[in-house]
Amino acid sequence: MNFSSQQPKIIVVGSSSVDLILETEKVPSHNETVIANTTESFFGGKGANQAVGAARLGAKVHFIGCVGMDPVGQQIMRNMMSENVNIDFVFETDHDASGTAYVTSSKGSSAIVVVPAANNHLSNEHIEAADKYFQTADLILLQLEVSMDVVEFTINKAKKYGKKVGLYASPAQRLSNSIVENLDFMVAKSSDLHILFGEEQREKILKKYFNKLFVRDDINSTVYFDGTEMKYCRNDKDTTIYKMGMGDAFTVGFSIALCHNNDIDECVKFGNEVSASVSAKKGSQTGLPRLSDFIS
Repeated sequence: MNFSSQQPKIIVVGSSSVDLILETEKVPSHNETVIANTTESFFGGKGANQAVGAARLGAKVHFIGCVGMDPVGQQIMRNMMSENVNIDFVFETDHDASGTAYVTSSKGSSAIVVVPAANNHLSNEHIEAADKYFQTADLILLQLEVSMDVVEFTINKAKKYGKKVGLYASPAQRLSNSIVENLDFMVAKSSDLHILFGEEQREKILKKYFNKLFVRDDINSTVYFDGTEMKYCRNDKDTTIYKMGMGDAFTVGFSIALCHNNDIDECVKFGNEVSASVSAKKGSQTGLPRLSDFIS
């Protein structure tokens, strides 16, 4: 993994939230009541996770999102400021509360309910207001916790200025051909491929989107097709305990490596390393590594 002297400029468009994690003996099944042993709250949201992760790895990051006019929204913005994320274009709405997520977690398994709330109010007009940032960015990152209309509008704006665009396609929903074709890379969960692409076989989908689609599972394994062969990269350490935020972390690591002009194999390896770091600590942002962890 090579780090150039240039500081990458990354725009993250997406969600933010506070996550309430309930630790239980088991994840409840249908109509079952369980007792939580502990409850803790952490900063989360796929967009905010990516913004904080990229900033910790040395990028100059602008986050475009929406929070409520409530104490949670203020906490989210203060957290991002403390992580050196530019929040000039984090908008506040009085129409809804800030985003939250409720996570029941037990022995590495979890059930998650996301309440997007204010995240649903991020609009194309908000993206347009940050137009000047797009002109100088190296990469734009997206996820699917804001409206598909905003996702498509952002991608089109990025392409207008000839910028690279990456998408972590989660929570999964069917993507239009135009969105997929305009992406420079896309990260997806193996279990979500049928939602994103229909019932085609995984190998066929990977070959169609070679060096563009990177498919992950929950043991920190990534598979992709390089145009000649299927490539597999696995980084399943003993510290892989907490699985929240691993996909966001992989996407950030891959993005940073790409901005420093590493080849695809190195980008995937670095993405897996960053993801492994996150899995060692509870909370989507807590274990995100810093640039100093990789540069002595």
